[in-house]
Amino acid sequence: MTEGRGGAAEQAGAVADPYDREAMLAEVVAGLRRPDKRISSKYHYDEVGSELFEQITRLDEYYPTRTERALLERWMPVWVDELRPRSLVELGAGSADKSRIILDAMVRHTPDALYVPVDVSGDFLYAVAERLSEEYDELAVHPEVADMTGDLVIGTELSEPSWIALLGSTLGNFASGGATRLLRRMADKLRRGDRFLLGVDLKPGPGKSRERLELAYNDPAGLTEEFSRNILRVLNRELGSDFDLDAFRYVSFYNADEGRIETYQESTRDQVVRFPDGSEIVLAEGERIRTEISAKYDRATVEELFADADLAMDRWVEDARAYYALVLAVPTGS
Repeated sequence: MTEGRGGAAEQAGAVADPYDREAMLAEVVAGLRRPDKRISSKYHYDEVGSELFEQITRLDEYYPTRTERALLERWMPVWVDELRPRSLVELGAGSADKSRIILDAMVRHTPDALYVPVDVSGDFLYAVAERLSEEYDELAVHPEVADMTGDLVIGTELSEPSWIALLGSTLGNFASGGATRLLRRMADKLRRGDRFLLGVDLKPGPGKSRERLELAYNDPAGLTEEFSRNILRVLNRELGSDFDLDAFRYVSFYNADEGRIETYQESTRDQVVRFPDGSEIVLAEGERIRTEISAKYDRATVEELFADADLAMDRWVEDARAYYALVLAVPTGS
């Protein structure tokens, strides 16, 4: 990795192909052959999908981004001033728009702080890293193209103390077992004095109706529908499958029993989807493929997840309407 202005552009010329197609094909076909068919939500995020999601975050209906941003603006100057992190690793960094709030607070104390944005979309990530290198004169920016669901290896030494951040309620995209495994991997990377910063979308309650929550995933402009459909485009392009995008309907709702938003592509007719290796997936009219979950939390469920992952809650703050929360955690025993 190189740091400083120009480093991201140099890396962009040598971006590794983010898809291991053999493994991707095996994973996708296995998921589609389940009785409850599913595709991993990570395949939304090619360059088009990443850009669509950035547009979604600016919608009036999509409250998580602006609510999290307001919490970051309120608390990051306070927490950073007290704890003085020198490195920030951000999983699923996206546009790093909200990351700038943390970085602004960090560079006031440590102008040569280190920022490691991690994302699966290489071209998008390196473009973001290039802009950050131009915006911050002394900040070292070391982008890492990686899938957070795997064994995350940071290719640069982190200055201590460091923070690992997972914002945007991204944790909600994992079922409870997967969320615990991800958190445990993060806990293993934390040293004494380090922190894990987490943003979580909260369950419906007195100040947040189910209808308000569901609206965030069913915007009238149809951007969330287009974002969801993009996962089929990615599979067609990368695997050579023949999904007919016009033969699916977007469905997204809050499952109160599971405490999560569930998103599906629903087949509008009987059909067969084929892959170049000869694999075939038979879909009946009305049959659904789950493409995403977005779990919602309260303090008790977060504390339970942390306990299972060898993390301990350090701080919890939420907005006045109890829409969203920011959490700091430390490794157990630190």
